[in-house]
Amino acid sequence: MDGHALVYRAHYAFISRPLYNSKGLNTSAITGFVRTLWDLIIRQKPTHLAVSFDMSGNTFRNDIYPAYKANRDAQPEDITIALPYIESIVKAFNIPIVTLENYEADDLIGTIAKQAAQEGFTVYMVTPDKDFAQLVDKNIMIYKPGKRGGDAEILGVADVLNQWQIAKVQQVIDVLGMQGDAVDNIPGIPGVGPKTAVKLLAEYGSLENIIAHADQLKGKLKERIIRFADQARMSKTLATIDIQAPVVFDADRYLIENMDKAALSSIFKELEFRSLAKSILGEVSSGEQGQLFADSEMEQVSHNRHLDAHDVAEKTIHDVEHDYQLCDDEPSILGLVKKLAASDRFCFDTETGSLDALSPSLVGISFSLEKSVAYYVPIPLDYKDAISRLSPFKAVFENPTIAKIAQNIKFDAKVLRQYGINVQGTFLDTMIIHYLLEPELRHNMDYLSESYLKYKPIPISTLIGNKGKLQKSMSDLPPEKIKDYAAEDADVTFQRYDKLYTDLKEAQMDKLYHEIEAPLIKVLIEMEYQGINLDANFLKHYAVELTDKIIKKRAQIYQKAGTEFNIASPKTGRPSSI
Repeated sequence: MDGHALVYRAHYAFISRPLYNSKGLNTSAITGFVRTLWDLIIRQKPTHLAVSFDMSGNTFRNDIYPAYKANRDAQPEDITIALPYIESIVKAFNIPIVTLENYEADDLIGTIAKQAAQEGFTVYMVTPDKDFAQLVDKNIMIYKPGKRGGDAEILGVADVLNQWQIAKVQQVIDVLGMQGDAVDNIPGIPGVGPKTAVKLLAEYGSLENIIAHADQLKGKLKERIIRFADQARMSKTLATIDIQAPVVFDADRYLIENMDKAALSSIFKELEFRSLAKSILGEVSSGEQGQLFADSEMEQVSHNRHLDAHDVAEKTIHDVEHDYQLCDDEPSILGLVKKLAASDRFCFDTETGSLDALSPSLVGISFSLEKSVAYYVPIPLDYKDAISRLSPFKAVFENPTIAKIAQNIKFDAKVLRQYGINVQGTFLDTMIIHYLLEPELRHNMDYLSESYLKYKPIPISTLIGNKGKLQKSMSDLPPEKIKDYAAEDADVTFQRYDKLYTDLKEAQMDKLYHEIEAPLIKVLIEMEYQGINLDANFLKHYAVELTDKIIKKRAQIYQKAGTEFNIASPKTGRPSSI
């Protein structure tokens, strides 16, 4: 794990809404880093793990080029304060920390990755840093943690070649050497960006060969390559991750061991990490009356999820008793409606033939009112027939005294609006509740089912196939084939809700959910359903006016810069903090 890069990433992920504890400590970086670490352990189940941090002070690259990283902003004070806590937490997890004076974490990670790969390991470098692409090979990959709860991205050789538009992984360093890096203050060749670098590499293969054949080039490009040849070579050296750093991969040392629960408990108590403590250390007594941990909390731990990390999903539909019923005739539908009308809450989920909630493509609806029992109601594709099938359900959906449970209820409610049903009552959305509890984690149904129920739902691919031209639509399938999949969705969402809501109350965020989040869902449904009025004529004329202004401004910029360049490039302008 690339420690500093992940800490910075976590800090800035919360920059618009920092997390503070009651002592006024900004815990954003600590929270985000620990969540990334824990998610990695329980989801990816690594056998070995280590974290590398940069040390303060210069490295051998500053001996080559004293201005290396000279223009970086000072490290935010909140990160400086957070780092000792993060290092203590990593040590309490019994995960080794790798640091070395005069070298960057990149060099240590690169060296260890190559050594481990030679010993037969498949290695994942956990980092958001693009420069690590130069190290990727058949046994070494980049693992980029997902953003805003999204899925992680794993990059192998083919991904690197495609993203960088190069023929060999080694050419990543050539691209970096030519384009430079504003963040690390690597100068590169002025006026040569990634597109030009890639074009030159396609013809000449390497930076050295481009320089050797500079006389074959034309115009300003030829002048720049010749003039800045030495600077380009130096830039390539600065951008090269040293895979011969004086560190040694020790498989026994990096083997994942049981965490020090007492040490983690103490740190989490100091930081007031109630939710993380519960997720990582186990269940916390509900009768603590505001205390983070009771004195005998460690005796109350009912299970250790770290020990279960290698078997997160223990059950599937084949391992549990369930009663999933198909309701496709009048008696069964009326019987279901009667049960729904008599309840104070029910869970529902729509199955559609399209991901567009505002397209009338409803295939079916599933319902659940109790654990392991669910009902699936297929909906005819013909719109008039669909309205007829749905009419008995309209009253229960629009009954304001019956609470509605769903995963991403906004989508389901918008689907039903297309059929004349305006869902009312308290909205209990498991996706939004989990977002409040764990904003940096994933919030999709599969993840929540595995995390909270240790249950793996039926993959959608078993019904409609994998993504691609041959993938079917739900509307292509008979109700009998959809029944278990759809009913399971409602059942597991119903089961997850109680666990999630208990956590929400313990975190004292139930008021936030009911007074802000739930009402907002209804506002968004109405806004998205109604849409907005646009003066298309005005916008058309304004687009012409803006285009004219842009052309004039671009000419002024080129004149002041003395050269033309891609103003729209995200790399143009002030560098980011990472």
